[in-house]
Order: sequence, then C-alpha cells, then structure tokens
Amino acid sequence: MFKPGEPWLLPHDNANREDEPLLADKERQAVNILVDLFERRAPVSFYEGEPLKALATLAYSDINHLQLSAATAFSEISEMDARPVSREALEPILYLLQSPDIKVQHSASAALGNLAVNVENKLLIVRMGGLEPLIRQMLSPNVDAQINSVGCITNLATADENKMRIAKSGALLPLTRLARSREIRVQRNAAGALLNMTHSIEHRQQLIAAGAVPVLVELLASDDPELQYYVTTALSNIAVDEGSRQLLRDTQPTLVDALIHFVQNSTIKVQCQAILTLRNLASDEEYQLQIIKAGGLDSLLPQLQSAYDPLVVSASACLRNLSIHPDNEEPILNSGVLPLLVNLITQSGNDEVQCHVISALRNLVANNDADKTPFAEAGLFEHMKLVLSDQRSSEVVVGEMAAALSVFVLDDSLWPYILSGGFLELLVPLTRSHIVELQYNACATISSLAGKASESSDACSRLAQVWDKPDGGMQSYLAAFLAVDEGMDPLLRSVAIWTVMMLLESESSDLVQLVLAHPSIIKNIDKIAQMGSLSEADARLSAYTSDGGLRNSRAFDGDAYNPEDGDLGDENDDDDDIYQRLESMAQDVVALVQNLDR
Repeated sequence: MFKPGEPWLLPHDNANREDEPLLADKERQAVNILVDLFERRAPVSFYEGEPLKALATLAYSDINHLQLSAATAFSEISEMDARPVSREALEPILYLLQSPDIKVQHSASAALGNLAVNVENKLLIVRMGGLEPLIRQMLSPNVDAQINSVGCITNLATADENKMRIAKSGALLPLTRLARSREIRVQRNAAGALLNMTHSIEHRQQLIAAGAVPVLVELLASDDPELQYYVTTALSNIAVDEGSRQLLRDTQPTLVDALIHFVQNSTIKVQCQAILTLRNLASDEEYQLQIIKAGGLDSLLPQLQSAYDPLVVSASACLRNLSIHPDNEEPILNSGVLPLLVNLITQSGNDEVQCHVISALRNLVANNDADKTPFAEAGLFEHMKLVLSDQRSSEVVVGEMAAALSVFVLDDSLWPYILSGGFLELLVPLTRSHIVELQYNACATISSLAGKASESSDACSRLAQVWDKPDGGMQSYLAAFLAVDEGMDPLLRSVAIWTVMMLLESESSDLVQLVLAHPSIIKNIDKIAQMGSLSEADARLSAYTSDGGLRNSRAFDGDAYNPEDGDLGDENDDDDDIYQRLESMAQDVVALVQNLDR
C-alpha cells in the first residue's frame, strides 16, 4: 500500500489558470478524491478501485497540468510500490508516455521503469505495446527522457520473452547510439540494456548486426567502473561464440590490451569480468598466444592468490585455456606458477578452482615430451592423493583428478610417482562409479600401470596387491566389464581386455596365474573373440587407435563462458570398427593364453 506524503498535485482551482481550459466535473471530482486521500494520509492502493479511476481521469484529460500530475503521481507511487499491476493500471501510464509534453513523458517512463522490476509487469508492458513509445522517447534530445526510457528497456530486457520483441522492435540501433552518449547515466543504461541482450546466440548476432561490438570496445576506455562492468560482461558473453571471436580478432586489435589493463587496474567485479572475457577469447589458438604475448600471464598470477574466490575461479579458468597451446607451456612454467597451481589443488576449497587447476596442469603435462619431474617435485601427487582420499571431494573434482592421472601416467617421468604413491588403491573403487567417464579414466590409468609390469617388478607386486582388494579389486571390475550376457560400454570392455593383455604379457608368474585362475575373465574374452559382433548396448565408441594402442582418454580441453560440448579433438569411430577391434583384441588374448599353456 502506498502511504501519501507531500501532495504532488498542481493547483486545481480554475480561478488563476487562464492558460488552461476549465476542469470538467469528472476531472474536478477526481482531483478532489486524490487530494482527500493525501489529506487523510491513509495507506491506499492507487492501482485499483477509486484511486486508479481518479488517476486515469487525470491521465486522459486534455488539460496538460492534470496529465503531468497523473504522470508524476504514477512515478512516485511506483517508486515505493512496484507490485504486479493490471492492464487497467498500465493503460493510463502508456497513454501518458505518448504525450507531446517531455515532462509528462519523463514521469510516465519513470513509472514504467519502476514497475518493470516485477517479472509480470515486464511481460505485460511489452504485450501492451509499450516498446514503441519507449523507442520514440529514446530518440528524444532530452537527456532525462533518454535516461528513463533506456532504463525501462534495460529492465524489460531481463525477461526472456521480451528479448526477441525488443530485438525486432528496432530498439538495438538507438540503444547502440545512446551507448556513445556524453551523459554517463544514459551510457550506463544503454550498456545495461545491450548486456541484457547478450544471453542467447540469436540476440548476440542481432547486436553484432546493429553495430554494437565496436561501440562496446570503445566504451572500455571509460573510467566509470559501472560502465566498465556492463561492457566487459557483454563482451564476455559475445566471446562465447566462435564466429564472434573471429570478428573480434579481425576488427578489434586493442581488445586484449584493454582487458589486461582492467585486470591490473579496476574494481574486483570488473577484474573478474575482464578475466572471464580473456578466458572466452582463449578458446581460440590465436588468442591463447596473443594474451600471453601481451602480458596477460603477469596480470593473472596475482589474481590466483586473491582472497576473493570468484577472482581465483576466473583466473584459474583463464589459465586453463591458455595452457592448451603447446607454445604457452614454456612461458607459463617459467613464470613460477607451478607451485601455486599445485597448492591450489588442496588449498582453494572451491570445486571450480580445483577443476580448472588440475586441467591446466594436465594440459601442461600433455603438451610435449619434456621432462615433467618438476611437477612431481612440486608435490603434485601428494596434493592429488589428499583430494582423492577425502570422502568430501565432489564427483566433479574426482572426475577431473582421474582424467588427469590417465594423462600423467603416460609420461615416463611421472608414472613411477603414481605407482609408488598408493593411487592403485584409490583408483580401484572408482571403477565402480556410476559415471562412465570416471570409470574409464580410472581403468585406463590402471591399465597403463599394468603395461609397465613387464619392465618393473614393483609394478607387478603392487598390481598383485590390488587384485582382489579394495572393493573386490581389479578382478571384480575386469570380470564385470567382460561379462557377455549384459550390455557394456565398449570403452570399458576395451580397456578391460587391454588390461588383461598387459597382465599376461608382464612375464610375472603371479599376475599370469591370478588372471588364468579367475573363473570367468578368460572364458568371457574367448566368447567375445568368437562373437563377431556385440550387442547394441555396447556400441558407442572405441577406446583404441587404429594401430591397436590404447587411446589417450584426454584431448586438450578449453571452454568458453557457456561450453556446449566436451573435450576438443574427440574422435568417434564407426560401430563396425568398434566390434572389429574388440574381437581382434580378444583373439589376441586367446592366442596369448594358448601360447602360455604350451
């Protein structure tokens, strides 16, 4: 309920107003009702009943000062009471918005802007045709009118249903023009409206067509933190799309330098958004290199040590994408960031930071064949083991850790640390996860260690120790993945066959005996070798390359603000290839068993 304060009505007696027509009876009655409400100072709703009828009478009057009184009243009332309103309440406000009097327009648009903070009102205003008069008011030379009309459209644009109507209404061109206004309040409102139109690819493309991109980049030169925030956030969203990143790269050569400047010299909110924009740009190879060459790395490192979590999340996400390019490995490692990244695995306490950091480390290890001992010496595996041993660790974080281990184990300088670090006992239980990718990465790491059994007696003894424990041990998941009477993901079935092959080729009598003595493992592999094809439930993709080797489970991964698919570089194989490879590997195992029996 609105409780009236000081009267906002202009004088309403006829004696002293020679420039206005005489009030009609209904107008005089409406004025009296409203004055009486104010004099009694009673709480009242002006959006219904007699108070609304009285305000509507003034709004539809031919007398200008009564219209202005009604518009002013709606503006002040809505500022304190922005409840959902009816069509009947909005109709007089929309009528006032079309007045030739700029003061009436100004107050009416202020009222709509106030009411548009409510979701129901946002939708109703647009459905009732409120956009057209607001756009006309945006074109007014009056700054106050521009501020209110653009502010109202900014609020309206937060509703998804309204975005398409706003885009089709022709509002984007004047909004883009007003973003260049010399009045900072107009700039802020216009930039806010443009930002609200960047949340879907269709609307982002319409903004680009309206010429918004060069304007947004120009506004990066502003000293106003609020405007900086709107602009960097809008550009971050635009940079999600591959085509838009190419447009930015081809037409905006100053963008990276401006964003790096914000990372170093702006408010925390702007720093976060500037880093996220760099992160999204760094989904492309060219930007990955450009950001490093422009000094972006030096700007990011202090943010990784911030006490403000969102800043650390943004910085670690950006570094993750920068680490994708092989040419960036040397400058990243030479920056001294390795100990910091390793410590963040356990010290951050934030799932997103942990995932970004371990992914960055995974990228750096996978980028080339140089000695990776410094990663182990920095305590990488001790920190990873702490996370994997902690029952409170989220599945997402554990999944990233397992994926990283499946890459680290392929490195000649790192696999001994994984073997001796007690990871086998942590990986075996993960093979029973309900997440197939997590299962696969755990199994792939174990399989890679099994491949070392032929050259390491320590590997043989440690694999034998986890044959039947914990949680049933290796034999349990191998038997489950090789069962032929159930549909099984071919990734898991393939890695199981490969693991058995590695154990049999280990020349360890203990491991060979454990495999051959199992009641179902070899029997089921023999059945797979003779099947010729597998069930439909098995067909997804093969875990093996064309030469029969185990495929690296990880491709370089980078993401934009809103990634829609997984790792870059995944390869899908035809179902026939899957069946043939599984059958071929199974036949190889059967032949190997026959040779061992001779």
